[in-house]
Amino acid sequence: MSGGVRFPVLLHGFAGSSASWGARLVDDLTGAGLTPVLVDLPGHGAEAGEVDPSRFTLEAAVDSVAGAGRWPEDVVGYSMGGRIALHFAVRYPGRVRRLVLESASPGLASEGERAARRAADEELAGRIVAEGVDWFVDYWESLPLFASRARLDPALLASHRTSRRLNDPRSLAAALTGLSPGRLPSLWDELPRVDTPTLLLVGELDVRYVDIAERMCRAMPDARLVVVPGVGHTVHLEAPAAWRDAVVPFLSS
Repeated sequence: MSGGVRFPVLLHGFAGSSASWGARLVDDLTGAGLTPVLVDLPGHGAEAGEVDPSRFTLEAAVDSVAGAGRWPEDVVGYSMGGRIALHFAVRYPGRVRRLVLESASPGLASEGERAARRAADEELAGRIVAEGVDWFVDYWESLPLFASRARLDPALLASHRTSRRLNDPRSLAAALTGLSPGRLPSLWDELPRVDTPTLLLVGELDVRYVDIAERMCRAMPDARLVVVPGVGHTVHLEAPAAWRDAVVPFLSS
């Protein structure tokens, strides 16, 4: 660290990229002395490209985080990025000073659940390659998980749709299967050993993830939960001011 400035590492969700966080969020963090390090996870943004299975694994994703930070540092992850952030914190507990998990899960607890999810993700990956990225964006944004976004500014939604359409379908499909919750190990049993100060951030309307976050908060020794009223899965997009008001003080403490 230099001059008191921190460099939190930010990990985006599936089908996003480092640009998904948006200029406003980056400006809010930077103005608070928190200069974000924006990472493209395998298959996304600058990390799309050659579809080599070795590039789309948990190990590769964790390595991409390890190569980005100035450790010890803070890690912020949304959805898939939160899942990777938690795996990183479990693997390298001494490197993470503060952990922020937005709409994230430790994984699927049973092998039956993981097998079903693997099968579903493999089927969807096949359709992404066959139908193309435009089909995928229409499908993805129609999921009930993202229904609360409908109330956002149409120009903002159009911008995010355009960004998603830049994804390479083969890379996206490889990331979906390689980083599927069905393929990654469950971390539920690891949570009592994660003593990194952790902020669990979730939208009130995202009922499934509110339940997951409440269970995580009870299991982790130094976790706090913030439920943001009136929004769903993508808190940083739907309620950027509430996201800032929760995250900035936590990382600045």
